[in-house]
Amino acid sequence: MKLIASIFGIGYIRKGGGTVAAAFAVLMWWLLFGYAFNTPQHLWAIVLTVAVTALGVWVGNIVEADWGKDSYRVVIDEVAGMFITLLFVPVDWKWLLIGFVLFRFFDIAKPLFIRRLEAWKGGWGVMMDDVLAGIYANIVLQIIIFFWP
Repeated sequence: MKLIASIFGIGYIRKGGGTVAAAFAVLMWWLLFGYAFNTPQHLWAIVLTVAVTALGVWVGNIVEADWGKDSYRVVIDEVAGMFITLLFVPVDWKWLLIGFVLFRFFDIAKPLFIRRLEAWKGGWGVMMDDVLAGIYANIVLQIIIFFWP
């Protein structure tokens, strides 16, 4: 479980582990969905995002006993949040990069009630602040894409 929660050890990076995990998520997204992105791939992107989020809640509950509440080593939440940021976004490096920056901003600054979700118990508290950060980042990214010249 620790291997999953830390995304294959990325979480053991003391400073910047969340950023590395988010970058890893962008790379995985590009590798998985970087070709013609049409309706069937949207379904797989949703399934993957929901699965990673649910897995994060589950392993977050398990590793909390050893690592404590919302340990820096748990970075599966960054992967889920980054996946949410990229849902329904064209798989193009400029959008992936802008989405990455937006997600890290919301994840680090924690505005608009994001910080409150960290108080939730167990894996829910680990995951939901990043889920909301991903939702906010996705909304802003969709607006940017809509108005991009």
